[in-house]
Amino acid sequence: MRLRNVPGSRERIAESRYCVNEPKEFKGKWKQLFENDNPIHTEVGMGKGKFIMRMAEAHPEINYIGIEMYSSVLIRAIEQAEALEESGKMRGNFMFIRMDARELADVFEQGEVEKIYLNFSDPWPKERHAKRRLTSVNFLKRYKQILPDNAEVEFKTDNGDLFEFSLEQIKEAGWKLLACTRDLHNDAEMNRGNIMTEYEEKFASQGVPINKFIIQKP
Repeated sequence: MRLRNVPGSRERIAESRYCVNEPKEFKGKWKQLFENDNPIHTEVGMGKGKFIMRMAEAHPEINYIGIEMYSSVLIRAIEQAEALEESGKMRGNFMFIRMDARELADVFEQGEVEKIYLNFSDPWPKERHAKRRLTSVNFLKRYKQILPDNAEVEFKTDNGDLFEFSLEQIKEAGWKLLACTRDLHNDAEMNRGNIMTEYEEKFASQGVPINKFIIQKP
């Protein structure tokens, strides 16, 4: 369950050097902010940030931007980043943004983001909330607005119903399914190089199978 109320979280986010507070000002200029020409990958709905920080450590040749809507969750990612800095393990190739994913096209230019990760997204189980799911046709359209042609989106979830819904949506949206598994940790090919999120570690320890697919922008 997401934390909803951490006193002072918005103030700390505004003061953190890991967060970009006016992201719309950097549309088309993100590589300038990172001060290099490395590709930019984004995690939409990053939660407490463990995945994206692990990715940044494993792939210093890539810049990562983590997007999280809730201040009370993002503050936990900031705390983890500060702990990494104190331990001397900090890298300068990731940043955080507190924003609603519906605003992606206001923050990034076409082709500015080269890959998107969706990890254990909120399933929004009620049918009337289907458009809020990050793998819905509505969101796939938004991803098309910021990705270059043939770019990829990777999605992981423990929720079987959400996974089946997502497979239907990518077909409807005309995306190409490159790879798919309903048991990631027992799929040697797709699990190669896999970096786990907090939720994934929890579910894996309980023996819950993890679903994953990789899709390509048409």
